[in-house]
Amino acid sequence: MSESKIQQVFSRGFAQYLDAFSPSEVQYKTANSIMNCKTGRCGHNISICDDCGHTDFHSNSCRNRNCPNCQAVLKEVWIDSRRAEVIDAPYFHVVFTVPAELNPLIYSNQELLYSLLHRCSAETLLELSNDRKYLGATPGIIQVLHTWGQKLNFHPHIHCIVSGGGLTKDLKLNLCGGKFYLPVKVMASKFRGKFLSGIQDLYAFDRLAFSSSCEKLRGHHAWNEFRDSLYRKEWCPYIKETFNGSGNAIEYLGRYTHRIAITNSRIRSVNQTHVTFSAKDYKTGEKCDVTLENKEFIRRLLMHVLPSGFQKIRYYGFLGNRGKKKNLRIIFRIQGRQKFRSILAGLPMDELLKQVWGYDIHICPVCGCYGMRHAGRTFPLRN
Repeated sequence: MSESKIQQVFSRGFAQYLDAFSPSEVQYKTANSIMNCKTGRCGHNISICDDCGHTDFHSNSCRNRNCPNCQAVLKEVWIDSRRAEVIDAPYFHVVFTVPAELNPLIYSNQELLYSLLHRCSAETLLELSNDRKYLGATPGIIQVLHTWGQKLNFHPHIHCIVSGGGLTKDLKLNLCGGKFYLPVKVMASKFRGKFLSGIQDLYAFDRLAFSSSCEKLRGHHAWNEFRDSLYRKEWCPYIKETFNGSGNAIEYLGRYTHRIAITNSRIRSVNQTHVTFSAKDYKTGEKCDVTLENKEFIRRLLMHVLPSGFQKIRYYGFLGNRGKKKNLRIIFRIQGRQKFRSILAGLPMDELLKQVWGYDIHICPVCGCYGMRHAGRTFPLRN
């Protein structure tokens, strides 16, 4: 298989990147996974046609969650599983962002502050939703952390899909109308207060690391000024979409769950020293081309590799893992039906490919007979 465009950037610029920067262990592992994906260095699966004897070698993918070649099947399985959890109610897409002044501190404390972003977003939605002025019930929430902007800059934010219906404390179902039920200004103020209170606690207990870009914040005076300036700023969570059909909300969020910082389709050109890719300017709404040195492109891409084992997708409210099955059973009983059913759960890969893309791996590409069978595999090369 020929190299993808992103693999071309890595093959031409990774040595220069290593000369200039020091990646973490998880970043280095990700880079090697991307470079090796579907090249044969991850091993092969071998298929032989029993009718004509044709032999195929299928190069294995790396299955790294940051690799652009490995997300399609995972995304479809995830969407199928979540569709079975959709209730008959409106759904809303809410995005929580933080001021750019926090970016150096967040990057220096990724695991701590990404988790704080998740927690404060969820608590804001849940506390306000349970207020009788708004929904008066606990909704279902799916949250996805993204850390990038279109130009591969560092821009941490949380995408949330929030149900317009939820369970009350006495296990009744409350539904909202067609519009989002929480005031954006109230939501912004509560989120800001929660996040800044959270980082203040971390600072007070000396749990924050300060890189050179935010070294001055170590001092109490500088820290207090920095914190107070953030309280004075307006924070801007916003409602991106409203879904009255409910099912399309999950399809829509599927575009976010397994998305990586950039895809091959956005890369215009790659040469020995530079890469050009398309990006959207959110201020003007217009598309533009961005050209970077290969090593700088790699630096920016690897900046968005999450800490090892970090859960970028999280579930809250009636979709929280502890009570999800029971809560959904109650809601479906109240509504009298389960709107969608999973169709991909438990399918082996050959059936999955056939269901999703209509591709039957058992049909021989040479003779057209239903005779291809798995005949073995080769294993990844070890350094």
